[in-house]
Amino acid sequence: MSPNTPADTLITPSSSPAPGSLPTLPSGRTADTPLEVIACHIRSILKSNDIQQAHLYAQKALELTEGIDNYIEEMTSVDAVGEEIHEVVKKTMEWDWDGVYEKGQTKYRQTSNCCAGTFEAAFISTFAQSIRAKTVLEIGMFTGTTTMAVASVLPTDGKIYTLDIEPYLKEFTKPHFEKAGLDRKIEVLLGDGKESLRELSRRGVGFDMIFIDADKTGYRGYYDAIMELGLLNVGGSLLVDNTLFKGKYFDQKPNNPDPNAEALRLFNHHIKSDPRTNSIVLPIRDGVTLIVRRPASPSSTTDVVLTGLNRNAILNRLSLNSKVALVTGAGQGIGRAFAHALGEAGAAVAVVDLNLENAEKVVGELRGKGVRAIAVRADVTRKEDCENMVTQTITQWGRLDIAVNNAGINFNSPAESTPENEWDLTFNVNTKGVFLSCQAEAKHMLASSTPCSIINTASMATLLVPRPQKQAAYNASKAAVVKLTQTLGVEWADRNIRVNCISPGIVNTALIHENPALKPLVGVWLDQIPLGRLAEVTDLQAAVVYLASEASGYMTGQNVAIEGGQSVV
Repeated sequence: MSPNTPADTLITPSSSPAPGSLPTLPSGRTADTPLEVIACHIRSILKSNDIQQAHLYAQKALELTEGIDNYIEEMTSVDAVGEEIHEVVKKTMEWDWDGVYEKGQTKYRQTSNCCAGTFEAAFISTFAQSIRAKTVLEIGMFTGTTTMAVASVLPTDGKIYTLDIEPYLKEFTKPHFEKAGLDRKIEVLLGDGKESLRELSRRGVGFDMIFIDADKTGYRGYYDAIMELGLLNVGGSLLVDNTLFKGKYFDQKPNNPDPNAEALRLFNHHIKSDPRTNSIVLPIRDGVTLIVRRPASPSSTTDVVLTGLNRNAILNRLSLNSKVALVTGAGQGIGRAFAHALGEAGAAVAVVDLNLENAEKVVGELRGKGVRAIAVRADVTRKEDCENMVTQTITQWGRLDIAVNNAGINFNSPAESTPENEWDLTFNVNTKGVFLSCQAEAKHMLASSTPCSIINTASMATLLVPRPQKQAAYNASKAAVVKLTQTLGVEWADRNIRVNCISPGIVNTALIHENPALKPLVGVWLDQIPLGRLAEVTDLQAAVVYLASEASGYMTGQNVAIEGGQSVV
């Protein structure tokens, strides 16, 4: 066979598929997966009496077999795991593990083949990121490539606990963890793995994700301990590596079985037969099994506490997926934080602000997160602008489920010298603006067949008189927002609209620190707040998601105060 001979010329129509046709399985079904195609080529080799034709099929099978792992790695974002991880992989592959063992520095003869590599690091960390894991357990660390990759995608207060038996490996990985700035997110536990699991259980730690890649004969023991000790959080995932172990998972020699392959074969059957979990084996490299808990209740039960309302776990009830939200005053400060919170919870967000440039900046931030968002300019003191912001939102997405009326202003002046125009402007924005917004939003929401939520921003000033600042107009305007919220909540309660409001305390914004009249008051305010700090905009985000979601479905006309306890002293 000439190397330049076109491959298809070696296939004869009488005995083989036509050029370009897809191979078929014995059942007659077209081969879909790479392994099915390889199997078809091998079967064709066995059937062929033509050496050239058999060689062609062998070449095709070889190309697929040799190329699949390389292709998978090429199409995976391995560069995203970070340069430090690439350095660890390189160091691991070049390290004299035999020499380390001969010197007695390790208990077992380690090998560079145990290095997870950048592909596995990318796979495990991407999975952790996709389930928004905060606490992760890794059983079997070796030189820490997956440990570092997972730690890099955890939130700042997240943590990965990793178990190993070799003190040498803990010292080997420590400088790399520190150099990458990940050491605070990583805790290495040395010693017997099952005892480490019991220690974690005693600490009360639970895990959103657990990854097992350790001694194969210990897999079942680790799994049983995890389940018995309740270490896997509700909704958590368990990933087990090497479950197709070198293709030996079913091909065992009766007289000389491979102990690792036999252990994995028995482990796979054990998982499959466990009524507490569902599992799926993914044929990635040498196999990864994904295990999740089955629902705890039978499908026939009507106990909603057991099953969750509409069979939704409580966190699912906070989801805003497929919802559409509108937020006024969203170009900065509290409104911006609300827009991000609703977007992160799954809603599409119309960012409404008097300053369109600010609104567009926030939209850019949201789209960078993958949130659907549009910018809308509106002056909430103008009826036509309020109607237009609703129209633009519905034109874009066909609906409006959530409206957050947050736009507001504040002036500080003694009551005896408050200018009339300052009083009028404060009420126009803070009170009339909220009413006009609610009115425009309700015109659409009252016609909706699905529950809707309106959330107004009031103030702690509705519960007390903040001091020593002087802001009579602001206090009165926000008190009116609370009464408006209560009135609309009652009036629209039987027509699918819930209306509530949030009353923030003093929020730590640039406005305070840049205002010469307000900055000196911070110390006075802190003395008045039991929690001893000002509110941050992030302190308010969970409340707006709760009020927007079905989780607050029996709540209307309420004023939710988030003020560090200031109103109760």
